[in-house]
Amino acid sequence: MPDPLPQVRQLTLRAAATGAVLGMVLVPCNVYSGLKIGWSFNMSIAAALLSCGFWNATRRVAGPERIAHWGMLENNINQTCASSAASIISAGLVAPIPALTILTGQTLSWPVLSAWLFSVSLIGVVVGLILRRQMLEVQALPFPSGVATAETVREIYAAGREAAIRLRGLMTAGLLAAAVKLLPTAPWGPAIGLGPVGAPMLSTRGLGLMLDPSLLMIGFGAIVGLRVGVSLLLGAAIAWGVIAPWLFATGRLPAPASPDEGVFLAAVEFLLWPGVAMMVAAALTSFAASIPRVLRGIGSAAPEDPVEGAREGVAPRWLIAGMALATVLAVAAQVCFFEIHPAMALLSVLMTFLLAVVAARVSGETGIPPIGALGKVTQITFGLIHPTSVGTNLMTANVTGGAAGQCSDLLHDLKAGRLLGASVRAQAVAQVLGVIVGSLAGSAAYLLLVPDPAAMLLTPEWPAPAVATWKAVAELFRDGIDAAPRGAMPAAVIGTVVGVLLAALDQWRPKRARRWRPSAVSMGLAFVIPAYYCLSLFFGAAIAAVALRISPRWAQRLTLPIAAGLVAGESLAGVGGALWSMLWKIGGE
Repeated sequence: MPDPLPQVRQLTLRAAATGAVLGMVLVPCNVYSGLKIGWSFNMSIAAALLSCGFWNATRRVAGPERIAHWGMLENNINQTCASSAASIISAGLVAPIPALTILTGQTLSWPVLSAWLFSVSLIGVVVGLILRRQMLEVQALPFPSGVATAETVREIYAAGREAAIRLRGLMTAGLLAAAVKLLPTAPWGPAIGLGPVGAPMLSTRGLGLMLDPSLLMIGFGAIVGLRVGVSLLLGAAIAWGVIAPWLFATGRLPAPASPDEGVFLAAVEFLLWPGVAMMVAAALTSFAASIPRVLRGIGSAAPEDPVEGAREGVAPRWLIAGMALATVLAVAAQVCFFEIHPAMALLSVLMTFLLAVVAARVSGETGIPPIGALGKVTQITFGLIHPTSVGTNLMTANVTGGAAGQCSDLLHDLKAGRLLGASVRAQAVAQVLGVIVGSLAGSAAYLLLVPDPAAMLLTPEWPAPAVATWKAVAELFRDGIDAAPRGAMPAAVIGTVVGVLLAALDQWRPKRARRWRPSAVSMGLAFVIPAYYCLSLFFGAAIAAVALRISPRWAQRLTLPIAAGLVAGESLAGVGGALWSMLWKIGGE
């Protein structure tokens, strides 16, 4: 690992400001996509490319004597801050917070929501700093996203034209996606009647088996890969091509007024039960399988240089003070904002410290933080302790999931910084700044996009699958199984069995065969989002796979920037459209 270079500028005012501004711009993208399909995008590479493009252009215009070179370590601080801000959605913006509003009617003002996001995320930052030495130096876990970020930043600075090529791809894709979003487009496809298969009241158009012009979905498909894309296609075929027609044909659901009328809202009331069961069972099975590795890993190795980590790490007294402050803030926020009993609030924080270790280990090995699974562990725990309290069930789990997400994001950033020779302390400051910026900007974007979650979410426009998952678990404990639609519980049992079996298969060797096994989480997701989203995601994954086969070199360089541009372009256009509508409404009044 390169030694930290104190003489090289790192935590400069412009690095922090650039990261903060890019964080404010990029966090709405993740809020938008999270409410659409329940996924978010790591914005580290996008932030690194955008900052390079901006400062290089500014230096050419103003002159090198006025603008200093935008250095690699400054860029690392920028991407740390921006990715921290963009990952704020793991603190509950696209899952437990809207689920709470739908179930209880409680809404949070912008200051309260910002304070809540900050208190939850601060726990993750503190835990990440505490675990840094064990995870990065002692066990030397790979943290794939951090490695990818470091390699990309190195390539940008090693090859003069590399940044320009990637940035051009990102910006072109972003402008194209924004233009398509602003056009009056809609899913399209032939309306084929299903009379020959016993469902004359339905057509393929009504079931959503169409093509969607959303380039955001194409971009996400390219990012998640062919295995996930095929799993989504398979799940959509089962859910919307088999189960939904059967529900209407057998009279379990009332027939629509016409075959072409959309049936998403009616069908998803049933389909979310097997879909959510499949996702939760698979996530918890994978989580359980990771525990032995975590236990084996703790204390399994000794650091080669015990002095090195202390030299650049955060002092223990600051970590202890940070842990105490984060605990007090998280407990106080739960008690004040949601009237959770102090003992329950403290228990949730203590569970979070424990489960964050698992999250860090799993994320370090796979690159995927098990936010949903850890949230379900807490939901189930508090559902058994206090089953009738929806607020306790959702918001204690919010603490666990949010902290796990921010902890994993920090460790990936610290991995990138370690490979680049960056200062841990400087990155810690940048991460906290990103949390502050993300809390403010993320809550504003959420309130702007969905001012009425109960009316707007769980619809074809905003499927919000993560909200559906958290809401279903809370309702199950509050209302019992009798509240489920007729036949939903047997379907949920089948979904659970499928989720457990597929997740268990993922643990088997050889790993090479894993790419051909369906992903239970992706299949379950297809049950709770429109079928045309699944088709677009599959097409994006297929296009990326074909590009990789035809031209591996160019695909490896440009797939991620172009996909990031498609995601960011449509998201920002959607946020801009919502802002324009709000201002137009205010002006009309």
